[in-house]
Amino acid sequence: MRLTTLTDYALRVLIYSGHHSERLCTISEIATAFDISQAHLMKVSQLLAQQGWITTVRGKHGGLHLSKAPDQIPLGAVVRSIEPDFNLVECLGPNNQCRLTGGCALTCILNGALKAFLQHLNCYTLADVITQHQAASPGHLPLLLNKLTSVEAQKP
Repeated sequence: MRLTTLTDYALRVLIYSGHHSERLCTISEIATAFDISQAHLMKVSQLLAQQGWITTVRGKHGGLHLSKAPDQIPLGAVVRSIEPDFNLVECLGPNNQCRLTGGCALTCILNGALKAFLQHLNCYTLADVITQHQAASPGHLPLLLNKLTSVEAQKP
């Protein structure tokens, strides 16, 4: 399973905002910190705001900040709210045309694996990610977050 780029960027926005909770963060500074297009981050921030994870402030001195304390933001809930679907294989999706449907044990196994993955994410909050790496310098933050998101996406 691989998380979409949208989810990856959403997690980065939340982590960056959590690291700078004392002030509003701008799309521009987050884009610069992670070398991501501002247009992509605008889409991500709109989705995060719609889901209630961040609050946005418009205007010249606007920006975004977390809507809740980091310890109130479960990683599993964030991933569920951002990922478009969790159809690991065709038979788990709405347009199932698989000829093995009904006679294949793989569906149950994959559903169990997905459930375990999401339950594992629910064991952690944004605060766990932020406090674990609080000592990281700002220059190392993009590298650190790349490592975090790729490792979490690959965990069994």
